[in-house]
Parts: sequence; C-alpha cells; structure tokens
Amino acid sequence: MLPLFRKSPKPTFTALYGAIVAQGREAAFYEDYRVPDTVLGRLDMIILHLALAVRRLREGGEGGKAAAQGVFDTFCRDMDDNLREMGISDQGIPKHMQRVGEAFYGRARAYDAALDDADEGAQDGALVEALRRNVYAEGSDSPDAASRLAAYVRQAVVMLSGQAPERIADGEIRFPAPATIEGVAP
Repeated sequence: MLPLFRKSPKPTFTALYGAIVAQGREAAFYEDYRVPDTVLGRLDMIILHLALAVRRLREGGEGGKAAAQGVFDTFCRDMDDNLREMGISDQGIPKHMQRVGEAFYGRARAYDAALDDADEGAQDGALVEALRRNVYAEGSDSPDAASRLAAYVRQAVVMLSGQAPERIADGEIRFPAPATIEGVAP
C-alpha cells in the first residue's frame, strides 16, 4: 500500500502537452501572424510547438527520449478523443490517426532539417518554405507571415535550448510571447 502514497517519478506529460496546446492557441498567431484560424491551422500550430518540444527533449538522453515519446503519446490520445467527439466511427479512427501521425512526422522532419541547416541563409529559406507549405497551406493574406513565424520559431528554439530537458519533461516549458517577436510584420 505504501507505493500508492509515493510521489510518482513519472513526468507530467499531460501538463507538458497542455502547455504546448495553450501556446499553439495564442491569439497572436491567428491575428498578428495570420495563421488560418481553422481546425487545420490550429492543428498545425500544435504540431509546430510539439515538434519544437520533442526536438529539445530528444537532446536530454534516454530520459528525454522517453519524455518525447510520452508527450507524443499524449498528443495521439488527444487527437483520438477529438476525432471521436467529431463523430468519426471506430472503424475510421485508425485511418485518421495515421494521417495525424504522418502530418506530425513529416512536419517535424521538415522543421528539423531547416533548423539543422548550418548555412544561416539556407536555414531561413528552408524554414520559411516549410512553414508556408504546412502552416500556411490554406493560404494567407500576408506574403510575409511565414517569415515572421520563422523568426518566432528561431527564438523559440533559442529559448528552449536554455531549458533543461528534465524540467520540460516535468511540464515546465516556456515559449516566447509571439506578440513580442521582432520580424517582418504581416
């Protein structure tokens, strides 16, 4: 019975995922950055922030990799729940979840490749293009919106690099305030 009263060493993936979702829903992204305020636009912003958090967690060794998997699993459970609430049948869930998984992994690879590019000029171009192709796939009324979002992403990577993966795994993650990022105004 004593193990029931011990503090669980397990990271709080729900808290971490909640912080990622809250950041992805920041109004500034939809108002100032001109991210489409649609189901897909909001999903893309959650995926972007999840990809950034997972990127940082993977740098934390085996514990960080386990935390990255835990928060990804939490994301998948949330997407499954949302699909069910939208009325998708049990038979249709696997097909939709496969699409969600492919969307996450494809975007995460594109963002990682752009951020890993050593050539600063190519990094900006590749990141802007990845954001245009994914976040702004539905279109934007501002041709510079992806450039401003790229400036935000670069700042988020810097901010996350200053946070210990162990703290992030415990749900203590900080992202920049999107309204404060200098960049090309949309």
